[in-house]
Amino acid sequence: MYNRGMNQQFEKKELKKKSENLSDWYTDVILKAEENAYFPLFIPYSLLQKEKEHVEGFSPQLALVTIGGGEKLKDPLVVRPTSETIMYFMYAKWIHSWRDLPMLINQWNNVIRWEKRTYLFLRTTEFLWQEGHTAHATEKEDMDMVLSALEWYRQIHEDYLAVPVVCGVKSETEKFAGAKRTYTIEALMPDGKALQAATSHNLGQNFSKVFDIKFQTKDGKTDYVWQTSWGLTTRVLGGLFLTHGDDNGIILPPKIAPIQMIIMPIRKKDGDAKMLLTRCEELRETLTNSGIRVKVDTREEPSVGRRFNEWEVKGVPIRLEIGERELAADTVVLARRDTGEKVTIARKEIITTVQKLLNDIQKSLFDKAKKFRDDNTRDAATYDEFKKIMNTTRGFIRALWCEDAACEATIKEETKASTRCLPMDAKEEKATCVHCGKPATHRWFFAQSY
Repeated sequence: MYNRGMNQQFEKKELKKKSENLSDWYTDVILKAEENAYFPLFIPYSLLQKEKEHVEGFSPQLALVTIGGGEKLKDPLVVRPTSETIMYFMYAKWIHSWRDLPMLINQWNNVIRWEKRTYLFLRTTEFLWQEGHTAHATEKEDMDMVLSALEWYRQIHEDYLAVPVVCGVKSETEKFAGAKRTYTIEALMPDGKALQAATSHNLGQNFSKVFDIKFQTKDGKTDYVWQTSWGLTTRVLGGLFLTHGDDNGIILPPKIAPIQMIIMPIRKKDGDAKMLLTRCEELRETLTNSGIRVKVDTREEPSVGRRFNEWEVKGVPIRLEIGERELAADTVVLARRDTGEKVTIARKEIITTVQKLLNDIQKSLFDKAKKFRDDNTRDAATYDEFKKIMNTTRGFIRALWCEDAACEATIKEETKASTRCLPMDAKEEKATCVHCGKPATHRWFFAQSY
């Protein structure tokens, strides 16, 4: 946790003495040491009710605890769907002056949202995520943080997961409950459905006014803080697997693969197994020293073919094969997971070749996914065309929309397609809505989604 505001606040006080009061010292030293944040799993329902729009947005997904310790609770507890309310209750106690800002807290935790239809990683009742919550003195600082978080998420997806995304703004209907505005990154999956991959919310002063999070400004006035929240969940794993997998299993981009290369010794019953394994270990050490994540599969069972299949299912980017023939010729065989292409190289060339292969695989996976996304992003000039696309190929549809909630609801009811976002670089136009014919100024992205 990085929290400059709290650090400044704590510096004003001396550390309590362990020799005088062990309990007070224990709490004091943990707070001043700035350990990572972790807020409670159970949130008083009364806190959630403070922000009307927030509680209404989450009501269908809430899990309530009404009995605790064998007794009926006066104030039911909500099993955390997100942490705004419990965290901001504390922010009001911690923030008093501009010197306490910005307050920047990040935590990794689990949340519960009651899903009626689950789908591994993509929609589950319980999931893990990272959530950031910040408070600022000005709206500009607030927006800078919102857009910085969105850019971090774009980088994670495109630069590391090799999943291309569209960055944009959510509609009023689709925004986070209680937010002033929600920004999103949207990915397109192989079945033509969109995946909301991460979101960043400009909360404005909506929550700070409800939870009375005020501070004294530099000129002595009193104001409410400006807030953001943003999150990335284990849903990204589902998107990763769907985007890059094939009939043989998962394909992991090299940058995030725990094992970038698996070394497979090909033994013969009458061969020199000891020398072969020694060479494999030498290769592992050489590659590891060059920063490549490598594992040697020294198992004798199951068969080599079955073990090949195992590592393909797990998505390891490169397989290195070495047998008696390669040992004698001082060569190795490299096989790419993404294309299946094999190449025989001299052992002395292994570092430069493997590094180039890893870079090529990373780029190739992104380029392939981007081509699919682009090929399946279509403009719909009429509503009939819109419906035809959604009934056949699906994918992203760019269409002019009037931004009326009732029109949005009708489109979703008739086509199962929702507004995904208004792209950040969308140009203003003077035209009419694809559905109702009312004036429209922007082309929005629509898609069916998970």
